[in-house]
Order: sequence, then structure tokens, then C-alpha cells
Amino acid sequence: MQELLKNIKIQVNEKTFIKNPETSELGKRIVEHSITLINEIGFDAFTFRKLGVIILSNESSIYRYFENKHKLLLYLTSWYWAWIEYQLVLQTYSIPNASEKLEKIISIITAKTESDSNFSHINEKLLSKIVINEYSKSFLTKEVDVENKEGYFSIYKRLISRIKNIIIQVNKNYPFPASLASTLVEGSLHQNFLADHFPTITDCGKKHPPQEFYTHLIFNTLKK
Repeated sequence: MQELLKNIKIQVNEKTFIKNPETSELGKRIVEHSITLINEIGFDAFTFRKLGVIILSNESSIYRYFENKHKLLLYLTSWYWAWIEYQLVLQTYSIPNASEKLEKIISIITAKTESDSNFSHINEKLLSKIVINEYSKSFLTKEVDVENKEGYFSIYKRLISRIKNIIIQVNKNYPFPASLASTLVEGSLHQNFLADHFPTITDCGKKHPPQEFYTHLIFNTLKK
């Protein structure tokens, strides 16, 4: 089983890159060190020039893989959501009960991310921090509608749809399954951000992790 998992490839919209970084050692180093650098200095301060210094490569070589840093962020966040979807499918496929499956999904979405040895060049723990802190910058742009039509957010939307379908299985009469699913995913990012930076305006933290809050919120909502 472990050998099978090592052969799984995370698929990302090809429009996010010029050359697939998974196809070369340089591409993998670009992805690996961009995650480290963005986590360290933030996306706004991040540049391809700074990344080039770290990976000992010309700035122009990075542009052969990504058109700009916005496309790189779209690639990284798309990869993260595809990886979360992979975890969701892997860990819930053998659970027949819809309520138990939803409870497991909440656990996966809200959990503190740990590194996955199946993808050695990507630090999922750091990437999770980037998604918490920077994901909104990938879609709060003037180009969001065009990029949405071109499928840049298809993986994220597919993940929401998967969760929505399980919510419907738990309570087919609940009128807002998509809203509840997107609230779980987006809200989890927000509550983790608040716990790290504004702990006085959230109850989520070490004592009450986001999983506890969203399990209580969602299942009590679906009972009504």
C-alpha cells in the first residue's frame, strides 16, 4: 500500500505553470524553496529574484516554469487543496456511515497539517501555513472571474462539492449544503489564523481546537 501511495501524482491545472515543475530537479527545488521563502517573508515580499539567490539559479530560469509569482501561488494553493482532497478520499473511502464520514472530513479539514513523506520536495506543514495566511491573495484579484472560468480554482471547488455531497447524505433536507461546506473549509483557515494572531477573538486554540468547534457547529446545524 505504501509503495502504491508513493506513485500517486497530485494533478494541478496546467495553466498555472509554463513548464511542469514536477518534471525536473530544478522545478522541484523552485517549489520546495518557494514554500520556505514565502513562509519566512510572506507573499508580498517574495520575489523570483530572492528565490533565485536561494536556489543558486538565474531569475530567468524560474520564469521558464512560472509566468509570475501570482501563478506560482495558484500552483502552490491548488497543489495543497488537491493534497487535502487526496487525504479526504484516502481516509474516508472505507467509512460507510455518512455521519461518521462527515466527522472524519471535519477532522481532516481542521487538523494541524503534518508532512507527508510521499512528496519529499514539498513541506505540507509550511504549505498549510501559507494557505492559512496567503490563500485569499490568490483569488482577491480583478482577474478572479476569468481565472475561475479557466479552471484555476477547480480543485478547490471540487473539494467543496465532495463535502457538500456528504452533508446532503447526512441531512438531505438541509437547504444550504454548499454554504456549510465552504464555511467549514474557509472558516477553518480563518479560525487557525485567529488562533495564531488574534487569540482574544476566537475560542479556538489549544484548549478547543477548530475541529471541536466545527464538529459542534455542523452536527448541531444538521439536526435542526
